[in-house]
Amino acid sequence: MENYLKYKDYFGSVEFSAEDNTLFGKIIGINDLVSYEANSVDDLRTAFTEAVDDYLETCKELEKEPNKFFKGVFNVRTSNEKHRALSIMAEKKNMKLNELVNKAFDVILNTESRYYENLMMAVKSSERTGKLVKTKKR
Repeated sequence: MENYLKYKDYFGSVEFSAEDNTLFGKIIGINDLVSYEANSVDDLRTAFTEAVDDYLETCKELEKEPNKFFKGVFNVRTSNEKHRALSIMAEKKNMKLNELVNKAFDVILNTESRYYENLMMAVKSSERTGKLVKTKKR
C-alpha cells in the first residue's frame, strides 16, 4: 500500500485530519511549501496534480529551480556497536566506510524499486484477469 501520491516525478504526502474530516498533504522534495487538501481520495489526487502543475509553472515564470538541492552529505547516527561492525566490515572488504554505506543504500533503493515495480505489474495483471495476485515484500 502506498501512502503517497506521484505525478511527473514528484511525490506528495497524504494525511488525514479527523477534526476537519479532510485529507491533505504537501509536495515532497521541493524548495517551497506547497500544500493541497480535499474531502475524497480522487479529489486529493486532482488537487495534488494541480498543485504540482501550478508550482512548476510558477517556478518557470520566476526562472527558479523547483527541486530541492541535496549536497549528498548528511550525518547518520547509529550505535557504537554498529559503527564498529560496519568499520570492520569495510576494512575487511578493503573499502572506505562511505563506500560500504553507499552500497547498502543501493541495495535498499533497488529492492524497494523492484518491489513496487512487481507490485504494480501484479495489480495490472489482476485487473486484466480479474484474479487477485498476492506478492510478498522482501
